[in-house]
Amino acid sequence: MTVQQNSFSQFLSGFASTVQGKCSTLLNFVIGSVIRSIGEATSWMGVWLQSLVLQGIALTRAASSNGPDLDSWLAQFGFSRLAPTAASGNVTFSRFTPTNAALIPVGSIVQTQNGALQYQVVENTSNAAWDATNNGYDLPAGTSSVSVPVTCITPGSNSLSLPDASGNVSENAINALYQSIPGVDTVTNPLAFTNGENAESDAAARIRFVAWLASLSKATKAAILAAILVLGDNFACNATENYTKGGTYQPGYFYVIVDDGTGNPTSTVLSTVYSAVDAVRPFTSTFGVFGPSILNASIVMAIETTSTGVGHVATAALVQTAITNYVNALVLGQSLSYFRLGQIALDTSPDVISITLLTLNGVTVDLTATNQQVIKLSSIAVT
Repeated sequence: MTVQQNSFSQFLSGFASTVQGKCSTLLNFVIGSVIRSIGEATSWMGVWLQSLVLQGIALTRAASSNGPDLDSWLAQFGFSRLAPTAASGNVTFSRFTPTNAALIPVGSIVQTQNGALQYQVVENTSNAAWDATNNGYDLPAGTSSVSVPVTCITPGSNSLSLPDASGNVSENAINALYQSIPGVDTVTNPLAFTNGENAESDAAARIRFVAWLASLSKATKAAILAAILVLGDNFACNATENYTKGGTYQPGYFYVIVDDGTGNPTSTVLSTVYSAVDAVRPFTSTFGVFGPSILNASIVMAIETTSTGVGHVATAALVQTAITNYVNALVLGQSLSYFRLGQIALDTSPDVISITLLTLNGVTVDLTATNQQVIKLSSIAVT
């Protein structure tokens, strides 16, 4: 629906033209005249009514509504945006004097230096330090540190967060105890948290809604892929028909390769995807759901910087982190460009002035992934 929008001047001009057209004599429309005052009052009323119409249209159409208004519009169809995923990972609790035993209780809170992001210790029974009796993690006498899992409880963006993520932070950004823990002095996260996701954006929800509508009651490839993508914002997938995963021609069979962003989806994830596909697949067809094959990338690089000593080492660490994050964020079927690695290094810091001895898996060519593969970093050395 398109609405012709007029300014106050356009309303007033239209009023004057209409009134004058109905009168056989020339009317006085100078500023301060009675007829102009009536026209100005009418024009302002038109501007106000126009704003109400535009506001109503914005709230009743998915294309123009936002936030909660878009959610309520989509809810009419039983459709909802993808929820955020709080970042999680391991933090290391340490102490200066490991004389006595200590306990890290589940529910303990740690945070970034400015307190903008907080993380809560969660249960992981497979952790070697887990103590089910005391519902926490043991830090025995004589042991100076222990690594435990935490999950972000205040997801959002701040100066320490990586872009567009819920509670994602760089390494060593989580460095403060929210409350004291007897026998513990410090906390830090040795590795960056990068698995957080914001709630699906308005634009992304609109695009997915259109795809969802197009897939309803259709046993098509689009319907199958739409059924998978609704499971998570970080899912990537592709489907191949009439062939087995091994490449054998088999009419009536198709297979799906799916990645949940880890490169190694669990059996639970694959089972969930299987159920989603089974709900929309064509009748009498058979199919399989598989995780991707991991294509390892080994990177060696030497950089020349404007600094020396500790400064050079710190810059090399920044480059290594930037390349690691880039490579591990590649999605299913996306290849790794050899020259892109050098560009990332140069863009990391103005201190990097040149790149030498760059190899990718021992050679100087791109690493190409098929639609069954996802590239993950196996090793990196930046000197």
